[in-house]
Amino acid sequence: MPSSFKIKDRTFTPKGPYPIPGSTEEDAIFRKLAKDFALQYDKIFPDKHAPRTVLIIPSLSSDTDLLTKIKGAIHYEERMLCLLMLLRMPRTRVIYVTSIPVSESIVDYYLHLLPGIPGRHARERLTMLSCHDPSAKPLTQKILERPRLMERIRSLVPDPSCSHITAFISSDLEKTLAVRLGIPLFGTNPDKSYEGTKSGGRKNFRTAAIPLPDGFEDLTSKDEVIKCLTTLKTKYPELKKVVVKLNDGFSGDGNALYTYPLITSGDDTELVIREYFSRQFKPVATEITEEEFFRKFAEMGGIAEVFLEGEKITSPSVQCVISPNGHVEIVSTHDQILGGPGNQIYLGAAFPADEKYNIPLAESGRKVAEVLSQKGAIGRFAIDFLSVEQPDGSWIHHAIEINLRKGGTTHPLLTLQFLTDGIYDEKTGKYITASGNRRFYFASDNVVSEAYKGLTPDDLFDIAIFHGLMYDGATQEGVMFHLVGALSEFGKLGLVCVGSSPERAKEFYDRTIATLDQECEP
Repeated sequence: MPSSFKIKDRTFTPKGPYPIPGSTEEDAIFRKLAKDFALQYDKIFPDKHAPRTVLIIPSLSSDTDLLTKIKGAIHYEERMLCLLMLLRMPRTRVIYVTSIPVSESIVDYYLHLLPGIPGRHARERLTMLSCHDPSAKPLTQKILERPRLMERIRSLVPDPSCSHITAFISSDLEKTLAVRLGIPLFGTNPDKSYEGTKSGGRKNFRTAAIPLPDGFEDLTSKDEVIKCLTTLKTKYPELKKVVVKLNDGFSGDGNALYTYPLITSGDDTELVIREYFSRQFKPVATEITEEEFFRKFAEMGGIAEVFLEGEKITSPSVQCVISPNGHVEIVSTHDQILGGPGNQIYLGAAFPADEKYNIPLAESGRKVAEVLSQKGAIGRFAIDFLSVEQPDGSWIHHAIEINLRKGGTTHPLLTLQFLTDGIYDEKTGKYITASGNRRFYFASDNVVSEAYKGLTPDDLFDIAIFHGLMYDGATQEGVMFHLVGALSEFGKLGLVCVGSSPERAKEFYDRTIATLDQECEP
């Protein structure tokens, strides 16, 4: 059984009594677990044959109203199924919890990808659990509301001293879950969550002394936004657009674009902005009204910053890992593919980022990661940039936001690493497999078509096998599928297309889309 913790003459064990969520008692236990995890990280993580249990909680513990605007959001819990490939380590056990059951066909698909491990051997060390609850509440909340499920999870963890929780995000809910289970969370203490907000990110960029768009943070009202729009327009008379962002937006759906109306010399700038505000202000998520946006804005705060434009502009990101002892590792760079109004919605990514700039990009990412490490952040996270090419061919990388959690670039990279045992070198900008070959991928979370509705997971796999699209371990090329559970109802799925060159990876992607379109013709 896990150790008990004595705080202020009260003894807590994973079976109770529990400290009040958000209390100093809960925080003390969480910090003790984190301290123990640092020792576990140094001792167990490097040893592939060490016994361990990994509890995977893919909860999107974010704003529920925003998440309901994302098509098939509940199936985003499947994106962390790539972590089933941890089972390639022969003494590792995995517990994976979801809101609704994951199809056995999808689980078998991932186990089939495991290199060097029979599916039966891996299946015996995997437990899939479900809350059987499709509601919009965060998964972690659903788990906490089910004491029998909590007890079952405890019973599946033979030794908490060599176990940990890996979650999509480290919110107060995951903190409470870790404390009540007595299992450490590999993630940043939620008391530092501000560092990953849009406002906190801008302050960290300044501390790291890297470029960022001019703007304002810690705003809480429409009136404050209007005053900031006025200040920016006065400072930059030619400015056309400003981006307004909720502090905790998700996948771009917490953003809005403001386009300035015609303001002539002699006009009262603030008066014109106020008069035409509703006409010029457009939330990216079309289902969210201006009134709803600013209700959320009052709740969580936000920023307003210059909308960067240029002859050539890209949207790269840097993915980092901070160990419990504060060591910073740059694990990837990506060029993000954005769409929607003003290119504010994340659709996918190409890996690695363009060789024209991926090395200095990683250097900028490291500067931010070092700042976050000094503030006590740990785990995997990403930093988004907007990069503008200059007349001399150089690039300026403007930091846009910090996603202090796993994100859209996490699962494609982890999948590639598990399958090829490779590593990204930030000093060369290259990903090299264990066999010494370069590999690239083109990935998307947002392959959507009405024509795909009705396809089952088995249908998808049959099509991919027949047309030779499946990832091939011998050539280390091909297509890996995710978000497959969203396919039949929403016509939506995700792809990670791996190739020996960027062109080859994109070719796999284009061929997959063409094949699905052809197979689904009426």
